[in-house]
Amino acid sequence: MDFELNDEHRAIVEMAEAFASEAIAPHALDWDRDRVFPVAVIRRAAELGLGGIMVSERFGGSGLGRIESVLVYEALAKGCPAISAYLSIHNMVGTMIDRFGTDAQKQTYLPQLCSGAMLSSYCLTEPGSGSDAAALQTRAEKEGDFYVLTGQKMFISGAGATDLYVVMARTGGPGPKGISAFLIEKDAPGLSFGANEKKMGWNAQPTRTVQMDQVRVPASAMLGAEGTGFKLAMAALDGGRTSIAACSLGGAQAAFDKALAYMGERKAFGQKLTEFQALQFALAEMATELEVSRTFLWRAATALDQKSPRAGQLCAMAKKHVTDAGFDVANRALQLHGGYGYLADYGVEKIVRDLRVHQILEGTNEIMRLIIARVLIAEA
Repeated sequence: MDFELNDEHRAIVEMAEAFASEAIAPHALDWDRDRVFPVAVIRRAAELGLGGIMVSERFGGSGLGRIESVLVYEALAKGCPAISAYLSIHNMVGTMIDRFGTDAQKQTYLPQLCSGAMLSSYCLTEPGSGSDAAALQTRAEKEGDFYVLTGQKMFISGAGATDLYVVMARTGGPGPKGISAFLIEKDAPGLSFGANEKKMGWNAQPTRTVQMDQVRVPASAMLGAEGTGFKLAMAALDGGRTSIAACSLGGAQAAFDKALAYMGERKAFGQKLTEFQALQFALAEMATELEVSRTFLWRAATALDQKSPRAGQLCAMAKKHVTDAGFDVANRALQLHGGYGYLADYGVEKIVRDLRVHQILEGTNEIMRLIIARVLIAEA
């Protein structure tokens, strides 16, 4: 394994960091305070090739791999973790269509998703099924050449402001094999959205329920074969776990950089904070956590690119470790700021609030432990 970025990787990182510094970071606190979803900025990111990072070039994507994706999401998260996380979800939908869609679905949606003309959301979680996703209750009843969907999805990022929804619904009996995936456009009759949830963080992207009341879609809206929806959803989440880990890493790195700069300026007891050995130790521990997290994240992303049989377990490990470490580093960065870290103007408390949810979504970190343990026991 090569732990150094090549010239192409460095160019991608420089491009994404420059965009985050110019178009995202200066506005992140205002977006958070005012709960603004900056669609125009997201579309600008898409113009740079970040709307379909892993989508094939034939359909307007960048045709890159998972390792390039995590580099992009880390870089963007330095500007705002919530914006980077939304882009990762949008990309996840595009990648699902590129991998599992029909030619007609690809031609209809991928060029618009890659360009940012259409934005997308991923709809799996329901009010009564979070970690137990295979217990979802949304139904899709077949009526001739159509399916009629009824049910509710919850905690859906971008909902109400996005244009395309990939919805997992039950077409068969109980369990994962009874679930299929559907592509539903925003203006479909019977599709509606709840109020924008009031959240601890991630205020720069809306989170709403998605309600389906007899939503009628053609059979051609099914993504993949009937009964494979849960498999598609889980495959997408393997990649999503590396993406959200990268967002944690970028946010934590930004918080660390703020703390280091602050400590170089702030004085107490006649000397700079960076001159206190105990605080030097804290910086060393935080920097080590960031570097370990980055290295392991690259390992998991590479396993996905290489289709390693261990990829699922490694993605679960990376998601658990990096999101836990990222939150801890950001929280310690807040502590190193003292009272100033608690003030909104310094931007650190926002990062802490944004990163907290990363330990919950894309599979809670408790579920990540379960995935890891099951593989270990099966191989024993």
